[in-house]
Amino acid sequence: MLAPPPAHAEGSAGCTGGGARGPAPQDPPGAGRGGRRGAVVRRRERSPDPSLSGPCLGATGRGPARRRPRPARKVAIMGVLDAATRDLIVHTSTTKRSTDFIALLTVLDGRDGPQPGRPAKPVVLVLDNGPIHTSKATTAAIAARPWLTVEWLPRYAPELNDIELKWRDLKRHHLAHRTFADAAHLDAAIHQAVNSLNAERRISHPCDKLRIAA
Repeated sequence: MLAPPPAHAEGSAGCTGGGARGPAPQDPPGAGRGGRRGAVVRRRERSPDPSLSGPCLGATGRGPARRRPRPARKVAIMGVLDAATRDLIVHTSTTKRSTDFIALLTVLDGRDGPQPGRPAKPVVLVLDNGPIHTSKATTAAIAARPWLTVEWLPRYAPELNDIELKWRDLKRHHLAHRTFADAAHLDAAIHQAVNSLNAERRISHPCDKLRIAA
């Protein structure tokens, strides 16, 4: 007669127990089926080592703690490039929504909008077809500014927007290879970089004043 095959040893990796498997301990009183207070977690995993055959018990939440990675804190940048002065005007926020774009339009109100004692001048705003530019809230905000005219770019044509070159310079030469302590530090660095970028554009190059001799 053949002997019956040995039973599989059960245990939990990383927990040592007795060689023989005894009866499973009972849950302490007060541990409900769905309750977590006083609940005991019984973890069993098959192991070829008989020394790991004992059950590994641990109270809920008292096992090895695993820190979850914190969500990345980002700062959204929205901006306008003045075609006349080549200045970059930005508005930063923690989100990228229609309300944030309307806040950028408010910045333009103080810069180019009609003010007491200052005549209004027409402004042409070139936009792509992003969702925050075509939403109902943004459409109403633009309609409330008669001095503002919008020219829409074709879809999927970022190379036609001059501000994309400014974003490249800002990220590549002013913000790249840097570590920021928090979102406030990053926000301050963005505005400082924009000021430096605008200051560089105002510096005239000696070759700009060269005259070609006839």
